[in-house]
Amino acid sequence: MDLKAVRAFVAIADSGQFQKAAVDLALTQQAVSKRIAALEKNLGVRLLVRTPRGAELTIDGQALLPHARVLLRAEERATAAVRPGDRALRVDVVGRRAATGGLVQHFHRAHPETALDVVTLFDVETAVTALRDGAVDATFRAVTMPGQRLPDGIAVTPVLDEPLRLCVGPGHPFARADRVTTAQLAGHRIWMPGNVPGTEWHAYYEELAAAFGPAIDTIGPNFGLEALLDTIAGSPTVATFLSERTPHVWPAAHDLRLVPLVDPVPVYPHSLLWRTDNPHPGLTALRDYLVATRPRPPEGATWRPAWAEPPPARVPPTRAASPSG
Repeated sequence: MDLKAVRAFVAIADSGQFQKAAVDLALTQQAVSKRIAALEKNLGVRLLVRTPRGAELTIDGQALLPHARVLLRAEERATAAVRPGDRALRVDVVGRRAATGGLVQHFHRAHPETALDVVTLFDVETAVTALRDGAVDATFRAVTMPGQRLPDGIAVTPVLDEPLRLCVGPGHPFARADRVTTAQLAGHRIWMPGNVPGTEWHAYYEELAAAFGPAIDTIGPNFGLEALLDTIAGSPTVATFLSERTPHVWPAAHDLRLVPLVDPVPVYPHSLLWRTDNPHPGLTALRDYLVATRPRPPEGATWRPAWAEPPPARVPPTRAASPSG
C-alpha cells in the first residue's frame, strides 16, 4: 500500500476537502486526486465521495481510516528510529556485561528523559566506521591499539580506568590472598576464551602478558561469562581477569574471589568516542555526565600499555559569547 496515498486519504478525512488537503500536503489538487484514485483502485473499493461541501467518507472509507492512521504512526516511528536527530541516542557499549554497559545504565538512571538505543559492535574498526557513517552516536573503546589511528572528525575523551582483579575459585593458591602483585602472576594460567586476536582487548592482554608473565589462554569455545565462572569456581589452577564494575550477579554457591592486583594496578582504559559534527542533544548529556562522574584512579602505581595512555581530551571548543554593546 502506497503510504503517500494513505497520507492523502487521511488528510482529506481530517479536512473534509481535497483542496485543503492539497495545501496541507504541499501538492496540487490534481496530484491528491490521483493518489486517492490509485488507492481506491488498489483496494477495489470507493473511499470518498465528493459533495457540494467537499468530501465525505464512504462506509469503506470509515472502516479504513483508523487503520490508515496506525500505518502513518508506524511510518513515523520507523523513520524516527533511524534518522539522526530524531532517533534515540545510539551508543555502542562493546558488551552489555562490560563495565561500559554499566556506565550507560547509570547515565540512563540519571537522565531517564534521554531515549537510548544500546548496541554492541565487536571491534574498534567496525565501531569507528559506524561513528563516521552516523550509524551510532558514540562508542566506548581503548584507543588506540598499535597500528591504528583515529580518523579526523572523531573526538575522544577518557571516561574510566577500570582496575582489573584476579577472579579465582576457592581452591586456587591465591584464593586467600588479600592482594596479589602483578609480578606474582608470572606463569599462572589466565583463561580468556573471548580474547579474540585483532581486537583492542587482545592487544591489551598480550602486552600485559609480555610485561608480567601470566599465561593468557584463549583456547576453547566462548560460552559466555556464566560458563567461564563455572570453570573458574571448580579449578585449582585456572583464573581470569574481571572487575568489580562488571554488571553481573555472582553465583553464591561458587564462592568466587576477586583479588586486588597491585604494584602496579593494571587498569583497562575506556574512552568515549564520537563524531565532532554530531548534533544529537543526548550526546552532549552523555559526555558531560561521564566526564563529571569519572571515577578517581586507584591509589598507587597503575599500568596500561604505552599505546593506551590517556589521550588529551579532544572536545570541540565552546564558542565564546559575543561581547554586548
